[in-house]
Amino acid sequence: MLSAVMEDYIKAIYALEEGDERVATSALATELDVTPPTVSSMLQKLEARGLVDHEKYKGVRLTDEGEIVALEILRHHRLLESFLTETLDYDWADVHDEADRLEHHVSAELTDRIATALDNPEADPHGDPIPNRELELPESVSTHRLDGASEGDRLVVRRIRNQNDEELRYLADAGVEPGERLDVIDVAPFGMVTVATDDGEQSLPRSIARRIEAVPASEATV
Repeated sequence: MLSAVMEDYIKAIYALEEGDERVATSALATELDVTPPTVSSMLQKLEARGLVDHEKYKGVRLTDEGEIVALEILRHHRLLESFLTETLDYDWADVHDEADRLEHHVSAELTDRIATALDNPEADPHGDPIPNRELELPESVSTHRLDGASEGDRLVVRRIRNQNDEELRYLADAGVEPGERLDVIDVAPFGMVTVATDDGEQSLPRSIARRIEAVPASEATV
């Protein structure tokens, strides 16, 4: 049985992986707010269990077994977020940290019952895809990161990646959430991305804008 901390590492590696690229130890330390030596120690434990492939100075990636574990954790987490918003009336911006605490303590049976009660949703309130019972992800839609948008683009938000409640509340207050339309007003070379929302113009730091995935408004179905 894996500890909650081990599961957090696996989930973080999955979130940071880009294609076949390994995740740097420093990036993982930043994501989890721990020191690099702490990361190295935990990666040794995960590698001993066959869940990661870690090469010193080159980084880490999940093994096939580790990816299965990651998808199971994400199924728990994202269904919990959906349950909290749809059934318990939590705001979409306030459920990430709550689901983080709960995801380690729910069984596969309870998760399946939640999925059935919610009619097997394919995405959580932040637009993240929910693995099905067989841990398969739904067919993906091609999106673009907001920090790569151009002035004049008209977009619809599809997904907000790698969230924490503080960032989600910031975006909720700015009127930036999945399903909302954004008009890109200005993209500063180094700094802010300014968009128009129903709540007016909002200037978003690039560190936040790069977490927002969108599609052209002409291609949106919502």
